[in-house]
Amino acid sequence: MAKKENAVEENVAEEKPKETTVEFLASLAAVLVTGLFIITFVVQAFEIPSSSMENTLLIGDHVFVNRIQFAPKSSWVGPLLPYRDVRFRDIVVFLSPAEPGLYVVKRIIGLPGDRIHLRNGVVYRNGEALDEPYVLHDRDTMDPYRNNFPSVPPNDDPNVYPNWMVDMQSYVHGDDIVVPPDHYFAMGDHRGVSLDSRYWGFIPKANIIGRPMFIYWSFETPDDQYRKTAWGDRALFLGKVVLHFFDETRWKRTLQFVR
Repeated sequence: MAKKENAVEENVAEEKPKETTVEFLASLAAVLVTGLFIITFVVQAFEIPSSSMENTLLIGDHVFVNRIQFAPKSSWVGPLLPYRDVRFRDIVVFLSPAEPGLYVVKRIIGLPGDRIHLRNGVVYRNGEALDEPYVLHDRDTMDPYRNNFPSVPPNDDPNVYPNWMVDMQSYVHGDDIVVPPDHYFAMGDHRGVSLDSRYWGFIPKANIIGRPMFIYWSFETPDDQYRKTAWGDRALFLGKVVLHFFDETRWKRTLQFVR
């Protein structure tokens, strides 16, 4: 009996249909479409090009950005996705109000209706000095406009966006600048070098792309690498990545959450 049962099991195994080429391609297409949907609509990869968010984010950090969290709510998928409004101290990726097409990452310091000003580099929000352990201050930075915004005029500072230089005063009330509806005031964590809302104004809500979730890879990258757009420069840097992937990857930052 045992032999007969084994023979039956072998026959069943032999009769099990194999996956056809068409079925395999259909399965592969489903996986690719799902992956493409996630990358296009749910998460997106970004590289940090500048030092304006040090030491929270370093040049050469590669992050995955949640594109859904701050998106307009949808009635048919709303309960399934963690939609919420932008909050104070959120780090966000957004389209620059000053340079169309440029993606920027900063920290939200002012929400609509908030009153913001700086005194000697200290940020005051609605009259209270902020405790900001994440901020990197440069001791040798003595820029009065940067550190005492908005009470000190820009005085034709070349870094100040021309339209903002004109519009700024319409938002100043007393010592503070007041964030208008559907806009945000953002600053970089590396306050001594960051060109942020002090220089180009408020971020429209529509410009917000999403929130960085975690660093999936971090590589030692020169400060000026993002300015090098020639194919030769890109090829040289790619060669450096290949040769020094293991010794210049910042392994301790891998899978580190962005806060």
